[in-house]
Amino acid sequence: MAFKINWLNTVDSTNSEAIRQFKSSDDFTVFASSYQTSGRGQKGTSWESEEGKNLTFSIVLKPESIKAEKQFVIAQVVTIGIKRYLLSRGLEAKIKWPNDIYIKDKKICGILIEHFLSGDTLSGSIVGIGLNVNQSKFVSDAPNPVSMRNLLGREFVLEEELEALVGCIYDIYYPLMSFLSNSTFNRLDNEYRESLYRLDEFHKYEETPGGNVIEARITGIDENACLLLEKEDGTVKRYHFKEIKYLIS
Repeated sequence: MAFKINWLNTVDSTNSEAIRQFKSSDDFTVFASSYQTSGRGQKGTSWESEEGKNLTFSIVLKPESIKAEKQFVIAQVVTIGIKRYLLSRGLEAKIKWPNDIYIKDKKICGILIEHFLSGDTLSGSIVGIGLNVNQSKFVSDAPNPVSMRNLLGREFVLEEELEALVGCIYDIYYPLMSFLSNSTFNRLDNEYRESLYRLDEFHKYEETPGGNVIEARITGIDENACLLLEKEDGTVKRYHFKEIKYLIS
């Protein structure tokens, strides 16, 4: 098995293109573009990317035999792969639950995953990734953006970096598809947990939509991929996506 990268000059959204090409695409087909006119983020937000400066791409995944209840494993594969890639470039990244990538308190990468289910089985996923590479200035109101150039002080060849990054994700995905087992899932769970941004540190969070501010520490995720927060009095509460907001100064 190998992966194929399709480079596009301009596209509305690589996720949208991947969806259009889904039926005719093989597992782990990549659609990349130097510019997106309507790049999408989580929950309908937009993704700022200066033309020709960053990596904006989507991966078509067609896993076999992954149950719908285990679909979060796709997010784990992708975020861990990106984390390993950045480490190979000298950057120690953390995963901001569920699937943003942070360097200290700055966001360097956003991910949008769209799943397709067939009964109780995951039949496919579109993984959209935006990694800030060569962009030096950000003008939108996106929170705390940073790029590899900002951090390392040099420019990168996008085609080379895409090959390396996709390779890191592929090196996790392919063995997972070949050897689906509890031990494989457990290893991913452990690496994901140990990579979590703010793990075991007390910080302030805002519960949504109520607006209640709490001080708590992240202890991990539960079997449903909900975030576990422990308050100073020892009580633990689980949160679904968009039920808790990180307060970052």
